[in-house]
Amino acid sequence: MADYFDQPLDARGRKRTRRPWDSETTGLVAEKIARFTGTPRFLIYLTVFVVIWIAWNSLAPDAWRFDSSQIGFTALTLMLSLQASYAAPLILLAQNRQDDRDRVTAQNDRLTAQRNLADTEYITREIAALRLALGEVATRDFVRSELRDALEDLAGGEHSRLLHSLLAGRDAVIAEREGQLEARDARIARLEERLSELERGRG
Repeated sequence: MADYFDQPLDARGRKRTRRPWDSETTGLVAEKIARFTGTPRFLIYLTVFVVIWIAWNSLAPDAWRFDSSQIGFTALTLMLSLQASYAAPLILLAQNRQDDRDRVTAQNDRLTAQRNLADTEYITREIAALRLALGEVATRDFVRSELRDALEDLAGGEHSRLLHSLLAGRDAVIAEREGQLEARDARIARLEERLSELERGRG
C-alpha cells in the first residue's frame, strides 16, 4: 500500500477481503429445511397450495387468472421445479452432515470400547496376580501349626527364652497376616466390582 495519498494504490491493495463462508450455519439451515420438507405438514401445505392455485386459475374469471390452464399451468410447473431443484442439494447436504456425525460417533464408540477392553484386561491381570500372591501367603492355621511344632520341639527348660519369644511374636505375626489377607480381599472385591461395571457398560 502507498505511504502517501497522492500516490496510486497497489493493485493488490484494491482487492476486497471476502468474509469467510460460515459452513456450520449453512449446514444447520439446510438440515432444518430438509427435516421440514420430509414432514407430513409440508406435504399438506404443498397440496393445499397446489389445489388453490389450480382452482383459482381454472374457476376464476379470465381477468383474474395469472396462470392459464390452457398451457398446462406453466408458472406452477416452473415453481415446483425450482422448489425441487433447491430441495435436492439441501437434502444431500443434510445427509452428508449426518454421515459425518455418525462417523464421529462410531469413532468415539470404538475408542471407548478399546479403553474399556484395556481396563478390563488390566483388572483381570491384577486379580490373577493377587490370587497368585494369596496362594503364597501363609495362612493362620499354617502359622499356628508351625508354632505348635516349634513349641513341642522346644519343650525343654534350656530353650525357655526362645519359647517365650516365639509365644510373644506369634500373635503379632498372626495379626499381621490377617491384616494383609483382609486388605487383599478388599482390593480383589473392588477390582471385581469395577470389572463387573465395565462388563455391564460394554453390554
